Amino acid sequence: MFAEAGFIGWSWGWGWLGVALTLAAIELVTPITYFLWVSVAALLTAVVVFIAPDLGWQVQALIFSVLAVVSIVLSKKYLVPTQTESEQPHLNRRADQYVGRVVTLSEGIEHGEGKVKIDDSHWQVTGRRMPAGSEVRITGAQGAVLMVEAMP
Repeated sequence: MFAEAGFIGWSWGWGWLGVALTLAAIELVTPITYFLWVSVAALLTAVVVFIAPDLGWQVQALIFSVLAVVSIVLSKKYLVPTQTESEQPHLNRRADQYVGRVVTLSEGIEHGEGKVKIDDSHWQVTGRRMPAGSEVRITGAQGAVLMVEAMP
């Protein structure tokens, strides 16, 4: 009975089990969780193949593909924590912290670019042409470049 079910000798089920273990090992050394869910799909495919060893490789590949997609989708839907609002939403976006602040240009804006000094840092700014020493309001940020407009 065990020989007929593929437990003795080579069987595709053992191959799928090997794939599952390999993917689980990859999961241990990578910071993402996709390999875990694909590993689960390979393990479930191995179980199916042990139960029905006469399945062709095309059917096995289809079962594995469907199980991989389903396991990834379900893990994203039910297991990934949802992002919560922070008390400090701009904590790691330093440039966004300065929006609305009034500062003085340390270098005038020529050809759309200039500089300001905020606290202990120099920032590149973009805006209309203005001389050094002009007061400007920071209206936004694009990466590390602050967008400014002249104060009335």
